[in-house]
Amino acid sequence: MSSPDTGALEEEAVLRALRSGWIAPLGPEVDAFEREVAERVGARFAVALSSGTAGLHLGLLALGVGPGDVVVTSTMTFAATANAIVYTGARPHFVDADPTTGNIDVQLLGETLAQLQADGESVRAVLPVDLLGKAVDYAAIEQLAAEFGVPVLADAAESFGARFHGRPVGSFGRASVFSFNGNKIMTTSGGGMLVTDDAAVADRVRHLATQARLPVSHYEHADIGFNYRLSNILAALGRAQLARFDDMLARRREWRRRYRAFFAEVDGVGIFGGDDDDDDNAWLTAIIVDEGAGWSPAELIAGLAESNIESRPLWKPMHLQPVFASYGATVGGAAERQFRRGVTLPSGSALSEEQFTRVETALRSFLESRA
Repeated sequence: MSSPDTGALEEEAVLRALRSGWIAPLGPEVDAFEREVAERVGARFAVALSSGTAGLHLGLLALGVGPGDVVVTSTMTFAATANAIVYTGARPHFVDADPTTGNIDVQLLGETLAQLQADGESVRAVLPVDLLGKAVDYAAIEQLAAEFGVPVLADAAESFGARFHGRPVGSFGRASVFSFNGNKIMTTSGGGMLVTDDAAVADRVRHLATQARLPVSHYEHADIGFNYRLSNILAALGRAQLARFDDMLARRREWRRRYRAFFAEVDGVGIFGGDDDDDDNAWLTAIIVDEGAGWSPAELIAGLAESNIESRPLWKPMHLQPVFASYGATVGGAAERQFRRGVTLPSGSALSEEQFTRVETALRSFLESRA
């Protein structure tokens, strides 16, 4: 659905890094990649890491999250969000999705923070997720966080290049975390980046990510650290991807436009996330299939698979995952419906026009067979 989009520029960049002699983690490509990403999103600091998950883990630690604390987060997300909370010893509390966007329901978020405060819980952070590249309502979330005195760490793993009211994702909250995994718009194979305007957060994350080694000639450690830094070679790949990012973004938005036009004529089907795509990065395009469509999401997935075309359901909500069943949740059914009724479609910028046309043809054939 979203394969890596690489070519000659990426090959040249990796070769440049190899020939430089900077093979081990860190080096001039990492330094340059951090500067370029920070400049792109308007943040003062950026720390290149081995994954977005590492960024979430260290971001939470830098905010002081630890055993006995609660972190409030979205239930409609990938497991990495919740895993990072558990790594710290804290407990996630899951909040249901907005019925339209799939992002965290801000009304329920406010109710949840009030209830947890009344229960005497130590809520140390709010961790909202920009689902499929659509920014959460940062204005409302930051207002609530300020009201309850908790910091915001944004899980922007899926939303690099997206905006909220014209302002780049990555410039909200105390810090934001991007993923550059192989299925994202731009990739470093595996990798991620924490961005922030808070020097103390950046310094703490940088320290913990390099095994918490103190700046002395022998190996001295006063904290438990992690081997979480990005390699110089992968940073070179990321810089090449960043140079091509706007073209890759435009292609995904074109596929979103085409899918929207295609399904406009199909009863009972709508593009997931609502009608406003202007600020989205269109990382993945998904549809919601109403009960009255005459066919199910599972039938569509099976039909596309017969043509060797990949599609998948939306994320299974975290509060339904067996591993997180014992944690708190404030839900009303929206995320569960999105999981049951959603289908994610091929969306990558590496898709050729011929391939995308084949997807459209397979969709049309499926709908005709159900007419």
